[in-house]
Amino acid sequence: MVAVVSILDRAIGELDAALRCVAGVHRAARPFPDTGASDAGLSDAERADAAALMRVNHVGEVCAQALYRGQALTSRSETNRAALASAAREEEDHLAWSAQRVRELEGRTSLLNPLWYAGSFALGAAAGIAGERWNLAFLAETERQVEEHLGGHLARLSPNDGRTRTVIESMRADEARHRATAIRLGAPEMPSPVTLAMRSLSRVMTTVAYRI
Repeated sequence: MVAVVSILDRAIGELDAALRCVAGVHRAARPFPDTGASDAGLSDAERADAAALMRVNHVGEVCAQALYRGQALTSRSETNRAALASAAREEEDHLAWSAQRVRELEGRTSLLNPLWYAGSFALGAAAGIAGERWNLAFLAETERQVEEHLGGHLARLSPNDGRTRTVIESMRADEARHRATAIRLGAPEMPSPVTLAMRSLSRVMTTVAYRI
């Protein structure tokens, strides 16, 4: 009976977390990255592009929450679960920052966030089931690809958009630290076919999220 109650509690907790994430009920523990940079010189086209890029980043943070929760749910290592929980807390800041910046740019978040969350949670749970080393490898490779993705956004942004740039740079620094933590805990290199599959899925997600 106790086991059944525990399972139900975890299921309710995961459902609550999913609904809060998808509904945008999140609050950053750290202040919004603000160096006083302005975006006053943005054209309408530059502003629309920045809003779409930040929508993509917001989707990435929705996926990160789902991935980490799925991985933690199936992980058998207390150390790894703690690392995943720590990363997830920082990613909540990213989630709130991205949503705020999308609003400032007069954009909207993705209409497909429930789908992104569900798919990412399933992937995270599968990574945990595969074993602790591969769970960490999945985390490290995910963070590496996110770093590259954010670097591409920095290269693409208008030089007049210092405010968006500051947010992305702060997010990128956190992703690098999460990857370093996974490697320190023993993450091996992902096999090339898996890495390529992850890149392909990411490309689909970013392409769709930019528009929807």
